[in-house]
Amino acid sequence: MLIAGPTAPAQAVTYGTPTIALSASYLSGAVGATGDPVVNVTVGQSGADASALTVSASASSKASVAGTGDVTVTGAGAVRQLAVTARGRGYTNLTVKVAGLGGKSATKTLYYAASAAVQNPADARYLTGSADASAAVDVGGGYAVVADDESNVLRLYDRSRSGAPVKTWDFSSQLGVSKEVDIEGATRIGNTIYWTGSLGNNKDGEYKAPRNTVFTTPVSGSGSGTQLAYGRSYKKLRDDLVAWDQANGNRYGFAAGTADGEAPKQIDGFNVEGLEFAPGSTTTAYLGFRAPLAPAVPGGKALLVPVTNFDQVLASGAKAVFGAGVELDLGGLAVRDIRKNAAGQYLILAGSWAADDNSDPYALYQWDGVAGHAPVKRADLPTTDPGGWEAIAEVPDLTAAGARVQLVTDSGSADLYGDGTEAKDLTHPEWKKARAAWFTLNP
Repeated sequence: MLIAGPTAPAQAVTYGTPTIALSASYLSGAVGATGDPVVNVTVGQSGADASALTVSASASSKASVAGTGDVTVTGAGAVRQLAVTARGRGYTNLTVKVAGLGGKSATKTLYYAASAAVQNPADARYLTGSADASAAVDVGGGYAVVADDESNVLRLYDRSRSGAPVKTWDFSSQLGVSKEVDIEGATRIGNTIYWTGSLGNNKDGEYKAPRNTVFTTPVSGSGSGTQLAYGRSYKKLRDDLVAWDQANGNRYGFAAGTADGEAPKQIDGFNVEGLEFAPGSTTTAYLGFRAPLAPAVPGGKALLVPVTNFDQVLASGAKAVFGAGVELDLGGLAVRDIRKNAAGQYLILAGSWAADDNSDPYALYQWDGVAGHAPVKRADLPTTDPGGWEAIAEVPDLTAAGARVQLVTDSGSADLYGDGTEAKDLTHPEWKKARAAWFTLNP
């Protein structure tokens, strides 16, 4: 008969200190927003399965902006998703806690900022990482490459969602510049995107060479798989425009508008903000001017100048050749963007020439791209929201009932969070954001 010996005592489990990491330490939301960005919370603990850990968050400063009950944590396992519903405008700190086994825990601070409610919040999306959006080009699959007039970084965004860019590119070194090009206009032909700087002086009336730049970026892939490369650049388009205008009797006052000390955003200034090719052409491109406007342009009309060899200007550095200026009645407004669709239907985003114009009117006009043909207003745009309307993401079929277009703001000078700080001066990129919003066009 065998007698079993004593059973060895069970070994006590020793749990380590839990770990917690946030995919971003700074998060921006908006009051009433749909689909605000989320933060991934990655947790772990030695000796424990991650699914056994509990993640929670509590307000540690201003609960009127977002409190404990405004934070939602979803998911299981090592990575959870944390979302915040903004209660009010301003800043608050949230303490994110992981409770592990053995009575151990760890915390991280999430710094949260909420901007004010906007009109039709369900149609708004927030493109974070930059506040100074200035041009947008559709690349398929609901994605767009968006430029910034305060840097040379191009950002790829999912237009259906709020959040950070999927990819970024900075071609400053290839362009040979260390300051911003002040990118204001862009368009795409085939697999090439054309970009233009404002070509004007800076706000203090000083000439800055990088602003006199147009360049190309070849495109491969589409949607989230989009890739950009550097193509070619040309840095004398402003000079060519001034010489052309002088040779034609200074009709538009380009020499005066580009003189030392002349600010670009005045009624007789010099500032390009739109770029699009002429109907059926891959060679002639329209430059759309924010300034000058009347009295430099008779009748208070907006101005487009055709560059008839724009493709060769970029392909071989050929001196620009110009056609007659196209003058459009936009109700006293100037061109802030111009874009066409595959059917050759043009949409013009019209706004003030002024530098501080957030309270001035904006409107959308349909046009057929033919000089001498009048544009038709399709919508007035709200002016009470922060930021100025600056870019057209994509032109829909303008003959379709209920056609909707997505526009993007330049919110760089907006006080998003109520503390008097302009968005472009915010310390943390995650708190900088431009707004993309959908608008239905009138019949």
